Amino acid sequence: MENRICKLFGIEHPIIQAGMIWCSGWELASEVSNAGGLGIIGAGSMYPDIFRIQVKKCKAATKKPFAVNVPMLYPNVEELMQIIIEEGVPIVFTSAGNPKTWTPILKDKGIIVVHVVSSVKFALKSQEAGVDAVVAEGFEAGGHNGREETTTFCLIPMVSDVLNIPLIAAGGIGTGKQILAARILGADAVQIGSRFVATLESSAHQAFKETVVKTKEGGTELTLKELTPVRLIKNEFYQEIQKAYSRKAGIEEIKELLGRARAKKGMFEGDLINGELEIGQISGLINNILPAKKVVENLITEYKDALLNQSHL
Repeated sequence: MENRICKLFGIEHPIIQAGMIWCSGWELASEVSNAGGLGIIGAGSMYPDIFRIQVKKCKAATKKPFAVNVPMLYPNVEELMQIIIEEGVPIVFTSAGNPKTWTPILKDKGIIVVHVVSSVKFALKSQEAGVDAVVAEGFEAGGHNGREETTTFCLIPMVSDVLNIPLIAAGGIGTGKQILAARILGADAVQIGSRFVATLESSAHQAFKETVVKTKEGGTELTLKELTPVRLIKNEFYQEIQKAYSRKAGIEEIKELLGRARAKKGMFEGDLINGELEIGQISGLINNILPAKKVVENLITEYKDALLNQSHL
């Protein structure tokens, strides 16, 4: 399965574990990297001092490449970037912001930069900004999402047609068959989030992991589009949002209802009633909680089986 992404990152398999807030600590990232993929620490939910500790622990737990994901809207982004440079993090995934801001600075330090987008327009802007690769994420994805609501398997061929740099597909991918489909459509690799939430090494609360496993088709919805679109499990908090919409609540009331730290409350602390439970549509295909290494192994086996079966068509 070696290709441009494997060569760029120095990894064995073109499988990237998404840097999800509250779920992607050093335990998960190092385990995925040790299994031959690329593990990512999700810095968006970490204070700078905690982030530095996470990076140090990941470096101690794996000798293979790993990355960090930094949402550029993060209040302490300058501190995070300084830690990345000081600790010698080899690969950075940026999101939720203009890639021109940090790409030249990071690349000047020899760091590989990847930017996450949800449209052809921003994929091209990222390429112009000098990033080394792009993640194109469809609206099936969990967590915060693009406003275009373009599905992954429509977005990937459109982006692939206009990019010269490597492309990573994301959003609603969690099986080996989907990896093959994404690669046929033009992706060099895939980024997988939700499937890695339901792993032993994920830093998500056990109650949240079990809820992900129980979530079936139609159990999530993209909502809060007036603020930042986010895909949520339909729990009690989600129902409160829908009630607010039904009475035509204004944006200020919606903001007040959302409050602060909802994602931490739900995903990290396990408050399944009042918390934000962010997960992708692929949750309907997640039926168990496994070691991250086993997830990677299963994905590779499924991919090879799908490739063999496809050759018979």
